[in-house]
Amino acid sequence: MEPIALAFLVTLGAGLATGIGSLLAFTRTKPSDKFLAFMLGLSAGVMIYVSLVEIFQKAVVSLTAAFGDSGQGYLWATVGFFGGFIVIAIIDKIFGHFHDHGEEDTVTHNHAHHEHHDDAHDVDIAGMVSEMDASEEKERRGLMRMGLFTAMAIAIHNFPEGLATFMATIQQPSLGIAFAVAIAIHNIPEGVAVSIPIYRATGSKVKAFWYSFASGLAEPVGALLGFYLLSQFINEYFFGVIFAGVAGVMVYISLDELLPTAKRYDHHLPIMGVFVGMAIMAASLVLFVV
Repeated sequence: MEPIALAFLVTLGAGLATGIGSLLAFTRTKPSDKFLAFMLGLSAGVMIYVSLVEIFQKAVVSLTAAFGDSGQGYLWATVGFFGGFIVIAIIDKIFGHFHDHGEEDTVTHNHAHHEHHDDAHDVDIAGMVSEMDASEEKERRGLMRMGLFTAMAIAIHNFPEGLATFMATIQQPSLGIAFAVAIAIHNIPEGVAVSIPIYRATGSKVKAFWYSFASGLAEPVGALLGFYLLSQFINEYFFGVIFAGVAGVMVYISLDELLPTAKRYDHHLPIMGVFVGMAIMAASLVLFVV
């Protein structure tokens, strides 16, 4: 097989593992509160562990190679990490502003509508139903936003990772395949991290699967675009900054979105999920290193 074709297939296989994670999440009916709490905790554990233990370290290695100094490399990786954290916080603030403004308009409209009722009892009942509907809509939107942010972070992370797998396979197929296997293993729980909140928000397995699947397609897309269009611009600085920034993004999403949401559904299960998620990711990395 031609080296480029083999490299593409290897990278595609690694990326499609997120779809496997999505399918594993659908072995049951619409997630219960306890299942959702555990899986959100697991997703947070996966993202925090892989961000701090693997992605940030990749950033340090790339930037150290670029600057030729381990201190400079670590310094700029740290700057990139907190830069990514701040950028996603600003984006979240902007989206949250419009989201909250829309909810306030809805509540104001509902109150104005109820004031026209003559029967106080009917108003109370209508108000209770309206508040329940508003609460459910707020939960749905929050889960959807969290799933989309997670998909975005994973897709950005997968883009340079796919290029790295592609290039490694071209240079040394055995190394590239081993790298792809390790990536595929830890892409599975990443697929779960995207699909579970979107499935709970929409009730659609198809939508949840496609969002998860699309985040994984960033691997082969990153490989092809990087190889054919961006290769002259890609260097160790590029990889280092991207990896460091994405690590910050993923930690922010875990701490600000995944864990707080999980705790609303159950008090103890999220931390158990974090432990299991970290253990799964650690095992996948140990298999690759050993």
